[in-house]
Amino acid sequence: MGLSGAGRDRGAETSQVSGASVGAAKYRCVVFDLDDTLYLERDYVRSGFRAVAEWVRQRWGEARFAQVAWRHFLEGVRGTIFNRALEDLGLPADPEVISETVCIYREHMPDISLLPDARECLRRLRGRFFLGVITDGPFVSQQRKTEALGLPRLVDHILYTAELGEGFGKPHPRAFEEMQRHAGVSGEACVYIADNPRKDFIAPRQLGWGTVRIVREGGIYAGVESPEGQDAEWTVSDLLEARQWLSE
Repeated sequence: MGLSGAGRDRGAETSQVSGASVGAAKYRCVVFDLDDTLYLERDYVRSGFRAVAEWVRQRWGEARFAQVAWRHFLEGVRGTIFNRALEDLGLPADPEVISETVCIYREHMPDISLLPDARECLRRLRGRFFLGVITDGPFVSQQRKTEALGLPRLVDHILYTAELGEGFGKPHPRAFEEMQRHAGVSGEACVYIADNPRKDFIAPRQLGWGTVRIVREGGIYAGVESPEGQDAEWTVSDLLEARQWLSE
C-alpha cells in the first residue's frame, strides 16, 4: 500500500503519518497510545459513571447518577461532572464525597473492549514486530484499562508514564527512550500510533520515530487540528494493511 490516495474525504476516521516515510521504513518496533487509539475513551467514561452510580445508589438510593453525568459529558463539561451531577440530583458534593467518587471511577474495572481494527492490527503485527504501549494517566486507571483490554497478552511491553515519576508524562521523551531500550532498537526503527496532536508526537519526532495520528469519530481529540507537515492521511481501516506498509 502506498502513501497516496487516502484522506479525510474517505470517512470520519482517519490516520495521518509524519516523521520518517512509513512506506519506505523498515520499522522493528510499533508502539501504540491507549485512549482513543486502541479503544474509545468515551466507553471508559461511561463505564466509570456506571461504577460511581452504583455507589450513589447504595448510599442514597438515587439511581440516575450515570444518566445525569453522561448528559454533562456530552455537553462538553470536564473536570466538574461529578459535582454537577450530584448537585443536580440534590445530593452532597462536598470534597469528601467527590474524593470518593473519583477514587471509585479511577479504580473500577472498566467494561471496555479493543476496537475491531485495533485488535486485528495487533494480531497481524504480533510476532513480526516488537509491540508496545505508552500511556499517560493515573497508574491504577491505565493499568485497569490494559487488563480489561487483554493487552498484557497481546503486546511485548506496556509503559505507564505515571510509573516514571512526576513530570515524565508526554510530551517528555523519557517514556519513548525507555521503550527504545526495551525493544533494543534506535529511534529510527520505531513508530508511534496515537490520537492527540497536542502532546503525543512531540517526543517521538525528536527521537527520530515515525508517527501515525488516528482520528476516530467520537474521540476526545478528534476535532483538534494537526500541525502542518503531515506526510499523508489514511483511514483507520488502513491499519489492517500494517503488515504491508511497515515492511515495504
